[in-house]
Amino acid sequence: MSRAVAGPEIERLIQLLAKLPGLGPRSARRAALHLVKKREQLLGPLTDAMATARERIVTCTTCGNIDTSEPCSICRDGRRDDSLIVVVADVSDLWALERSGAVSGRYHVLGGVLSALDGVRPEHLTLDALVARASDPAVTEVILALNATVDGQTTAHFITDLLTHLQVKVTKLAHGVPVGGELDYLDDGTLAAAIRQRTGF
Repeated sequence: MSRAVAGPEIERLIQLLAKLPGLGPRSARRAALHLVKKREQLLGPLTDAMATARERIVTCTTCGNIDTSEPCSICRDGRRDDSLIVVVADVSDLWALERSGAVSGRYHVLGGVLSALDGVRPEHLTLDALVARASDPAVTEVILALNATVDGQTTAHFITDLLTHLQVKVTKLAHGVPVGGELDYLDDGTLAAAIRQRTGF
């Protein structure tokens, strides 16, 4: 059992930082030490930013994105393609797609994926809202941008079944060789998916 090396306030900061994704106890200690050393430049502004975020951040009731306005800035953007809904599991996936600049449509955040192991059932996801949005006559395509995991693909099949009665095309992301990827470094599943989904040259 490791001993506390600082007062309870700093130890609490370390414990909270250690709960962030990608930060273990050692990384959290380094981050905490850096924040404490740079109190004026970092710790103060970070505290203010977090307090403001806590007060102002809301979940968009339309798509499930998080923002400081309701509806979110993406839902308010009139340049978006209303005929296209991109379904993602989490806000982090939405942000990744936005960074790519490849999506011009609307989003729908499920809030997770179906998982028997984790006890995530259909009622835990925003599936009813998705069906309601896809029922809009303006919507012509729903893209399932879900992870290529067992749970992700199970969720994709479940959604496809839910939308079969609608006049909407359901598509999914292609899986296979990434841009710049070398075949020798790819796993067997990725290579198999690339062969199955090969296209004309």
